[in-house]
Amino acid sequence: MATETLQYTTEDMAYLQHGDTPLRLRLLRPQGAGPFPLVVDLHGGAWTKGDLTECQTRDEILVQAGFATAALDFRHAGDGYPSSLVDINYAIRWLKSQSERLRIDPSRVGIIGQSSGGHLAMLSAMRPADPRYSSVALGAGVAPITAEVRCVAMTWPVINPLSRYRHALRLRNSAEPPAWTASIPERHDLYWRTEENMAEGNPLLALERGEAVETPPALWVQGSPDQIHDYRDPKSALDLNEPERFAVRYREAGGEIEVHYVDQADRADAACDPLVAFFRRHLS
Repeated sequence: MATETLQYTTEDMAYLQHGDTPLRLRLLRPQGAGPFPLVVDLHGGAWTKGDLTECQTRDEILVQAGFATAALDFRHAGDGYPSSLVDINYAIRWLKSQSERLRIDPSRVGIIGQSSGGHLAMLSAMRPADPRYSSVALGAGVAPITAEVRCVAMTWPVINPLSRYRHALRLRNSAEPPAWTASIPERHDLYWRTEENMAEGNPLLALERGEAVETPPALWVQGSPDQIHDYRDPKSALDLNEPERFAVRYREAGGEIEVHYVDQADRADAACDPLVAFFRRHLS
């Protein structure tokens, strides 16, 4: 199904099927012949809920700035880690393989995600060739394609699933537990199943373990104050909250990253200009 406006076209399509369940993406493209740089967009939802429609507002801003966008549905919740990464890795490779038909430039692909989607975006960007994540083949006769991206942007990501899990449990057991902690630990349990998985599928701890990972240029947009995503892990050797801790480790690994703070009450709107500027710098 495709629709058209004066500024861009919208097309929904299936990119992968698991059993009887197709996974869909929504492709927005500027008017014109292209090929257009592409931003793959991942919704949030604590790895247990949400769908591609949550990316619509952000993607409309990006497409009007000249980028094609592909918002993804992917497995989550009880499907467990690493199912989401398998689908995202496949989607990036599939989009590149269809680049001529879809009028996108396979050499100019970035990725963005919000909250848990930000975690998935960074982990996918850091491990594009992980054999677990790239386990679904594109099909016979398709030349090898990687899931590497040119850059990665995150809006208030859950960069460290293990520390956020423990952070939520600590606060829930406090005298005045915040409302957001009511279901967060159980949602972590549903997707991650074990703390060992939360530590393994963890961009921040991967850097601190010294893993050999990709470090494309990165942007972290963080609302402030934000107790859910901007807190200090008491087990960290650095006296920094998680955004700055990650930035230090990313730079130590050779990566370039900017952490951009915006007002929490207006974070969705305030994130737009930094995101557009970032993708123009790295994909245009």
